Amino acid sequence: QVQLVESGGGLVQAGGSLSLSCAASGRTFSSYAVGWFRQAPGKEREFVAAVSASGASRGYADSVKGRFTISRNNAKNTVYLQVNSLKPEDTAVYYCAASGRYGYTRTSEYPYWGQGTQVTVSS
Repeated sequence: QVQLVESGGGLVQAGGSLSLSCAASGRTFSSYAVGWFRQAPGKEREFVAAVSASGASRGYADSVKGRFTISRNNAKNTVYLQVNSLKPEDTAVYYCAASGRYGYTRTSEYPYWGQGTQVTVSS
């Protein structure tokens, strides 16, 4: 069982940056892959990025490649999402989720979820 808590969201102007964190509880966190997803009003939740359990592998949605960076520190039970060059279309609630395998991009493949953190980008 893994519990996840996101933080770091906020209001930022276009072109700005934020650092999102996903803090996990549970001794086996280092055995889980972690993904970040986002959901804008009226839209489905979409995949943003994922990192493997060891941190050696990372993947990104095309819409965020080159702007977002996912990383993790297993000693701190935390996964990070650095979001740069933000655009108004990045406005959404950002969620982290844990899965037993790396490479998944569908929400149904992640059994553990945090409550989300709001990111709002003004133009």
